[in-house]
Amino acid sequence: MSGAPPFSPQSQVTLANWQDPPFNRWAFQHVRELIPTARISRGSGPPWQLPSDDHDIAEVRFRHEDRELSIADLLADTYTDGFLVVHHGRIVTEQYFNSLAPDVPHLLMSVSKSVTSAVAGVLVGRRLLDPSAPVTDIVPELLGTSLEGATVQHLLDMRAGTRFDESYDDPEADVRTYERVYLWRPDDGQARPDDALGYFATLRNDGPHGGPFRYRSILTDVLAWVLERSAGTRLHELIAAALWQPMGAEFDAEITVDRHGNPMADGGICATLRDAARFGQLYLQRGRLRGREIVPAAWIDDTIRGTPDGATAFCNGDNPDGYPPGAHYRNCWWVRDPGLPFYHASGINGQHVFVHVPTQTVIVKLSTWPPAWREDWLRLTVSGVTAIADTLEQGRR
Repeated sequence: MSGAPPFSPQSQVTLANWQDPPFNRWAFQHVRELIPTARISRGSGPPWQLPSDDHDIAEVRFRHEDRELSIADLLADTYTDGFLVVHHGRIVTEQYFNSLAPDVPHLLMSVSKSVTSAVAGVLVGRRLLDPSAPVTDIVPELLGTSLEGATVQHLLDMRAGTRFDESYDDPEADVRTYERVYLWRPDDGQARPDDALGYFATLRNDGPHGGPFRYRSILTDVLAWVLERSAGTRLHELIAAALWQPMGAEFDAEITVDRHGNPMADGGICATLRDAARFGQLYLQRGRLRGREIVPAAWIDDTIRGTPDGATAFCNGDNPDGYPPGAHYRNCWWVRDPGLPFYHASGINGQHVFVHVPTQTVIVKLSTWPPAWREDWLRLTVSGVTAIADTLEQGRR
């Protein structure tokens, strides 16, 4: 629970246990002490100021399935580390638990995918990247691998045919091997490629490119290689120059890298709570800040709209429970309701950036769930987020 004493004995945290409870409660705020990272510089410009207009939302009540509970209950029951709500451009609540502080970066897990996708959108807007291009046209080293025949858009939408087992409770799953390649787990002595780029070549296909949605984090790491090759710049520098600095981030972020400096784009970014909120607010504003387009509005519109067969591909693929008809996954965002729109970036252990357009609300929740994933806790969080957005908007009327 978020109200429990923070876990702080760092001498007990190791590379073998840092993702497990209770060790993750400390480790998610101290990733750079465990794994090599590259700095995502905020630069020297002024930060994007989000004015504050505090509201007491702790006692906002909502029903979820057969329960009635408050926002305070939600935060306590789901191991919250940080919680921030922006409504019509103003911070209405900002809460820290478990020793998290405004200047402390927290691991974003797969929210990192959405950040990486935003950089892809910038490159598309600059005509440095064509989403319809075969990945092998950009990275010829992938010829003859499972990625041959896949397009950049297949990577962005998780619709490449590359096999990748992401069963977090299976010690023999592909995800455990790739974590060792990315230095997220200690070496077990088994033979494996020396870095991520070599690891990509070992993967095989178990379906067609362009088929149903199947969530495979490794595709975003391949995307990072495509972005680096397209721009001629390393990913952490790309994020800094294309997003973090023009967005007016308040603090540097960081991203974990393998022994050769290749970034874990799918889950390795660490950022502060406020900067995660700025990222969500930028999307709410269709990529514009102070009259300047940072992420092309066309890219964000495409993310929300999706492809004509996107909802079918989502429904026929790894479709989690609780998504309404018409939901889809596009450009590394979960588009829950394209009609409103309402969409979110999400990562394991409870990392979320929600964008609720009709009420002009952005909600960020950083957490340290004990399990990697609980679909029921995501549904519970969505119910709470919707209740907050509706309550705040009603208060304006």
